[in-house]
Amino acid sequence: QVQLVESGGGLVQAGESLRLSCAVSGIAFSWCNILWFRQAPGKEREFVAGISRNGLSTNYADSVKGRFTISRDNAKNTVYLQMNSLQPEDSAVYYCAADQTITTTLRTRTYDMDYWGKGTLVTVSV
Repeated sequence: QVQLVESGGGLVQAGESLRLSCAVSGIAFSWCNILWFRQAPGKEREFVAGISRNGLSTNYADSVKGRFTISRDNAKNTVYLQMNSLQPEDSAVYYCAADQTITTTLRTRTYDMDYWGKGTLVTVSV
């Protein structure tokens, strides 16, 4: 059974940091690109960050570049999203997703993902 389990969300004040984790099981983790998406109330789910299977390639949404860092530990089947300088507009449910398709570049569209976690809520107060 494939499982992606997000953790680390919570309530923080603007300017503070959080680190999200995505623990993956049931699939060949080291063969998957892993991505983070987020969805705020009333908005579409959007790409946040992605990391290639070998960890050498990353991609970020313009809105989080310079503030968020994605990383992975293939020995622990876990991907992390370090979020610094959080702002109220970062408030959303954050989802991790796995893309098993071997591609030359990271795919960032929701419909390209093969598996999803259930999400973790991040709330940033002013």
